Amino acid sequence: MSARLRQEQGFGLIELLAALVMISVGILAILLTLNSGVLALHRSAQVSTAAAIADRQMELYRGLRFDSVFLDAASAAAADATYTGDSAYSASSLMTKTCSPLAPECTPTQSVPGPDGRTYRLDTYVVCTDLAGGLIACPATPSQAYLKRVTVVVRKPGEATSLARIVSTFGKSF
Repeated sequence: MSARLRQEQGFGLIELLAALVMISVGILAILLTLNSGVLALHRSAQVSTAAAIADRQMELYRGLRFDSVFLDAASAAAADATYTGDSAYSASSLMTKTCSPLAPECTPTQSVPGPDGRTYRLDTYVVCTDLAGGLIACPATPSQAYLKRVTVVVRKPGEATSLARIVSTFGKSF
């Protein structure tokens, strides 16, 4: 019997080591799951904040008369590659006039603080469209029927990808 006991010496230690490895793998999997959940919550919080900022900017336009919906010409001409590279940008259809004093609803690109304490880049595009929605050059005569499509895009500063995008169409009769 003593020979048999000698052959099983240390077997309990190996079982303990195997159990610790299995528990460690389980705890690591739980930690990775929690980490991915935190990242998903962080991303959704940023998207929610960006949507609130975009909606706030769009409300500025909804409060204006049709003739007052435009962008400042000098600011639009000085826009960077991120602004001009967006799909909503059209140099030939951009509705610009001189906006003095420069107000938030006239500014094509601006940096705004969010309610979460972070800074966001807010880009606004106002383009002229025909009644079917196709881009046109903004008419010089107010007698021509046309619409204005306002697109508000919110991005992280220094990034080209958008967090939120809102589009609204404005017309003289609505």
